[in-house]
Amino acid sequence: MAGCPGNTYPFLYNDDAGLFDSIINCEIARDTNVGHAQFAEYSTSKTVSHLNDAVQHFQLVLDQCPVGHPDHASALTNLAYARLGGYIQNHLEDIDTTTSLFREALALRPQGHPDHALSFYNLIRALNRRYSKEPTAVYIHESAQLCCKLLPLCPEGTYFCSIGVDGAVNYVIGRCNNLPIHGSDEGIHLRRVVLKLCPLGHQHRPEALDMLLQSLLARFQQQGSIDDVDESIQLGREAVYLSEGHSRRDIYLSDLAFSLQSRFNHQGKPDDLNEAISTHEEVLRLRPVGHEIRDISLGHLGSALSTRFNHRGVIDDINRAISLHREELTLRPSGHPRRETTLNNLALAFMFRYEKLHVDEDLNEAIDLYRESLRLKRHDHPGRYVTLFNLSLALCSRFTQTRENEDVEEAIQLCQESLAALPSLHPDRHFSYMRLQEAYLSRYQVQLNPPDLSLAVENFRLASRHPTQGFVDRIIGAIAWALKAEIYHHESALEAYQTYLELFDSHVMMRSSIISRREAATTFRGAQSLPVDAASCAIRCDDLPQAVQLAEQGRGQQWSLASRLRTPLEVLESLNPNLARSFSELSKCLSGTQGLAGSTDRAAADRAATEYRGRTRQWEAVVAQIRNLQGLSRFLLPPSYEDLQAAARQGPVVILIASQYSCNAIIVPTSGVLRHVPLPSVVLADVNNLKDRFAKAIPQASRMSPNEPRNDLIVLLRAVWDEIMLPIVNVLQHDLKLKSCSRIWLCPTAAFTSIPLHAAHPFRTKPDRSKEPCLEDLYICSYTPTLSALIRSRQMMKTRVTPSFVAIGQGQPGAGKSKALLAVDSELELVQKLVPATANRTTISGDAATRAGALEALEQNTWVHLACHGKQDHTQPYNSHFVMKDEPLTLLDIMGKDIPHAEFAFLSACHTAVGDKETPDEVIHLAAGLQFSGFKSVVGTLWEVDDAVAKHVVEAFYKNMFRDLKDGGVMDCTKAAWALNRATHAVKTKVPLEQRMVFIHIGV
Repeated sequence: MAGCPGNTYPFLYNDDAGLFDSIINCEIARDTNVGHAQFAEYSTSKTVSHLNDAVQHFQLVLDQCPVGHPDHASALTNLAYARLGGYIQNHLEDIDTTTSLFREALALRPQGHPDHALSFYNLIRALNRRYSKEPTAVYIHESAQLCCKLLPLCPEGTYFCSIGVDGAVNYVIGRCNNLPIHGSDEGIHLRRVVLKLCPLGHQHRPEALDMLLQSLLARFQQQGSIDDVDESIQLGREAVYLSEGHSRRDIYLSDLAFSLQSRFNHQGKPDDLNEAISTHEEVLRLRPVGHEIRDISLGHLGSALSTRFNHRGVIDDINRAISLHREELTLRPSGHPRRETTLNNLALAFMFRYEKLHVDEDLNEAIDLYRESLRLKRHDHPGRYVTLFNLSLALCSRFTQTRENEDVEEAIQLCQESLAALPSLHPDRHFSYMRLQEAYLSRYQVQLNPPDLSLAVENFRLASRHPTQGFVDRIIGAIAWALKAEIYHHESALEAYQTYLELFDSHVMMRSSIISRREAATTFRGAQSLPVDAASCAIRCDDLPQAVQLAEQGRGQQWSLASRLRTPLEVLESLNPNLARSFSELSKCLSGTQGLAGSTDRAAADRAATEYRGRTRQWEAVVAQIRNLQGLSRFLLPPSYEDLQAAARQGPVVILIASQYSCNAIIVPTSGVLRHVPLPSVVLADVNNLKDRFAKAIPQASRMSPNEPRNDLIVLLRAVWDEIMLPIVNVLQHDLKLKSCSRIWLCPTAAFTSIPLHAAHPFRTKPDRSKEPCLEDLYICSYTPTLSALIRSRQMMKTRVTPSFVAIGQGQPGAGKSKALLAVDSELELVQKLVPATANRTTISGDAATRAGALEALEQNTWVHLACHGKQDHTQPYNSHFVMKDEPLTLLDIMGKDIPHAEFAFLSACHTAVGDKETPDEVIHLAAGLQFSGFKSVVGTLWEVDDAVAKHVVEAFYKNMFRDLKDGGVMDCTKAAWALNRATHAVKTKVPLEQRMVFIHIGV
């Protein structure tokens, strides 16, 4: 930088590495040099007169460089720097004045100015000094943000790094990490800024990650956004990964465990809770006996085990939890600031054990512990509300035993106090509502005062609809509401069921894989029967259309959700092509994750789930826009009865409802009103008994010789006819006047799905010695998983392509996979002969019948015949599969394909239409999977097929199927049900009863 002739004035800096600006003007430069010299003297001698002289000269220079002068910024900087190094050591007003000078200098040196970085640095130092004298967060917040802007201007090895920039930044990081955790947007923003100051490899990065994790968790506890928890888990995993051997590793592990537990509480994924417990156990190992904060780890692990016991009921978990909390209590004697927390958690563990084992000593000890905990908590204690509603629950439990009115009155008061202590959107208001309903319900049970029941229901309603609480707890609340409403015959029962179904639909929608959705469906105790119980409730309320809607909404939710992402878009494209494109692209993104079984890498799975939820929100926003278009207000919403009635366009649909409250059938007619068919002689226990007896009778019959009478089966099929199907047939014949040989569709629910309804038979002779007709003598029977599935298949029939037929057979699977099927090759030859040559026939068998080969054949052909082993996986039905040469062709593989041109599939394999025992209303089986992927008409099997006799059914089926083609007809998949009916009649003398009734038709 040039000065007066013959002189140069380089950047000067004192012993503290402070930087001074040189001034170009000669007169100004002389005063500046004197100021520098005097400040240098002050720096070594600490003589105040030297400092005063320096400041006076720098002030003189500033007076000579007014606003607009080219050296105004340099003059501001020199004066501020002298004041920073001297006067302002302990005077806040001087620091504020100096900070203002640096701030003004920075404003005059924008980005690109050679001294821009220097001005940043000076202002940071001033703010840091201000914070050191008065630790007000606003100063360190601003300093942190300035550091983020400064660091990119100071690459490693540059001059600025050498003058102490890193020291200033580390000071900011350290002070920020000492600030209290805050869940506000501002607090989280600060933590993000600090994390930005700690790139990969920085010594403070693990701590910065953990601080952001804690802030996000704090916001989650206030607002309940799952995205905050997901991000906190990612941050915790990175902090733990980076902290191997680190002194704070136990803290990072503990906070990660808390995040996992929070997500479990919100979403109910068992893996999260199990990982949280194992992580807490690792923390406890790092804090052995004698460790100063071992008590904290004991409490955390004890609470997590209590939570798992409450969900799984394994008694070892709760006994261990009580033991851990007792040890924790010994480490927190009277006077310890956190003793009240331990007392509350130990009381909660005793309550959990009491609810399982009903030992009165556990209940009384819990109440005593809660009271002591409450006595130690100040009225403004942030966690006081938890003890309030926990004590309320314990008092309610005692009230139901002792009938002491004081207990329930106190319980109600405690709950009301807990609600008053919580903001309106606090997630835990849900639990206060739930405890309050239990108090009112307890009093109603004893005193039978109707207003108490109404108050209990209102609190059920508030709890189930509390927007910031996670779906898991709200669903549990809705299930309890429905159950209590049924018990006490309250009019809100139907509303409770509807609330449950809506919440559950939203819950599974946020799951990123099909398997995780099924896990969600099996998580909730008592939920498996809710869809049919809801339909039964609507029937009892004389609301048959609502019963049909509820049965449909609750049944096949996995398929319903998946099919939403494969919705025909013709109408939407005609109205708004851009919106249709957005919807289609987002649906493909979401649908593409449906076959994922979940990564074994937990961190990767978490990232995928977070990404999925983000895309789901985008998808929902697009759907909301679509619903604003004319004629599309119900786009993808659960179908109304008016929509569902279309399923009966080509014949009535019979919905069979097996509920604990009643067993009924509803007939959806082709036209006219719905028909309710009570089944008065059947209760759920009878249906379950029939199901179990069929499960035993079928294998027994399969071991009998072909000529032996199937007496057990005959008895069972007669019971199905007399008690279930005959009342339905009477309505079809006499009320609906349905002609003989008409088509009907059966849509069974719950235990009805495991009974061969189509084979119902009176096995009786009329007085004229003619045989009474069975169901399949009267009507052509098909099944449909849901009404929507049937409607969707018919909609996809609008576009037809030139038929192509592939026969896939695998009779010799790889070693150890299954026994050989000796009749497969002859079956394939038979099919090849019977299929018309115009169908472009191909055969895949032997070594070519691999998983990839079969999948490709399914995609490329409109008609498929599969002859191989079929395996039903009862543990994970999505892993049910066809056995191929190399790898199994699973249901997930099939569902991953979208084959809109597909028409018909014949599954000559075992167990292809057997549903899921855990979620019977989800009809998760191979035949349904093929229908979902695009096949409109499917023949499947209910149990094991004898391939030696099955070919008789196959031959008769295809002869009937293609009988009219010689006269110029076309291949028509809608004839499959009729062809199967004719085939089973034709082979009565060749094929045993259980092998005839094993085949069923699904679809159009």
